[in-house]
Amino acid sequence: MIAVTGATGQLGQLVIDALLKTLPAAEIAAAVRNPGKAQDLAARGVLVREADYDRPETLAHAFAGVDKLLLISSSEIGKRVAQHQAAIEAARHAGVKLLVYTSLLHADRSPLALAEEHRQTETLIRASGIPYVILRNGWYTENYTASIPSALAHGAHFGSAGEGRIASASRQDYAEAAAAVLTASEDMSGRIFELAGDEPYTLTQFAAEIARRSGKPVVYQDLPEADFKAALVNAGLPEPFAGVLADSDAGVAQGALDDDGHALRALIGRPTTSLATMVSKALDSV
Repeated sequence: MIAVTGATGQLGQLVIDALLKTLPAAEIAAAVRNPGKAQDLAARGVLVREADYDRPETLAHAFAGVDKLLLISSSEIGKRVAQHQAAIEAARHAGVKLLVYTSLLHADRSPLALAEEHRQTETLIRASGIPYVILRNGWYTENYTASIPSALAHGAHFGSAGEGRIASASRQDYAEAAAAVLTASEDMSGRIFELAGDEPYTLTQFAAEIARRSGKPVVYQDLPEADFKAALVNAGLPEPFAGVLADSDAGVAQGALDDDGHALRALIGRPTTSLATMVSKALDSV
């Protein structure tokens, strides 16, 4: 039995889809906070189990009989460590034989503020005694392509990444990597994978790709981190989240989201999805 937490989230759904290509639905459990939102998975034969990080009593049942667990990191920044600890403890008590965790690229040395909760979670996993695999995921290309409508409207993409390189990949790429690890015939326990896209790019190149594909003028406008945060707040983002985004962009300038190890490509058995493909896809939906 393989269980996936956060199975109704954007990454979780893609992991379930990837697993269903090679496994019977009855061998897959979707561990979700709100089972009512997983009716489509239940209709496909996937076992749906309630799993609320903030209600640890739900986790014991969710992980019962599970051999391999994909712990997709919580989306609640600031609460992740406690939530992950609850899941790790429940997995240990349930006798889970392999715990796979979605961490952050180079979490052990990353300057990003987001990295700290991942570092703490990795420490908890090691201390648990459960065999584990750490998937240190880089940025989703969708993190940037989601801003394409705004870039087209303003003729500019704003950020504070300087000319730092971003080795991003699509959610689909990362989902397939997770599924590959969960279904691997060989023992992968103890391994840490630094996962990133094949072709790093700068935000200057990202803006140029939008312009090339759309036929409209778009440039990259680099801002100091504080100014970029203020611009995001002015655009309506909550201040804490704006701070995280600005901090992440500033980390890009320090090389935090660049990697040339090609581990992601090796896991999925194909090149990662190109920036050009992702920009074209995003433009098709504008």
